[in-house]
Amino acid sequence: QVQLLESGGGFVQAGDSLRLSCAASGDTLSNYAIGWFRQAPGKEREFVAAIGWNGVNVRYGVSVKGRFAISRDNPENTAYLQMNALTPEDTARYYCAGDNYRPSSLGLTPNEYDYWGQGTQVTVSS
Repeated sequence: QVQLLESGGGFVQAGDSLRLSCAASGDTLSNYAIGWFRQAPGKEREFVAAIGWNGVNVRYGVSVKGRFAISRDNPENTAYLQMNALTPEDTARYYCAGDNYRPSSLGLTPNEYDYWGQGTQVTVSS
């Protein structure tokens, strides 16, 4: 089974950009749809973006559409989340997740994904 490892989080100012990475090991990334979720303290895990196995189809959460971009590099076994125009409301722990049952799907809910990384913290200061 796949192991997912997020990286790229950090402390930034409002308006800055960050790129998160999700590196896969133990299996081929192209077997999985990848989703990004985030969770702030005291809040439910929120859908951010998803990408199908071949990178053609993508979906974004309402709060990030137009600012964030999800992509993947299957030969490198890595998925990415480019985050632009960050605001304090984007502060959260960001998780990538894999779904190999429906690799073409763009699941919106956490229970549609079977494999999760440990997350990377993003903090945006005003």
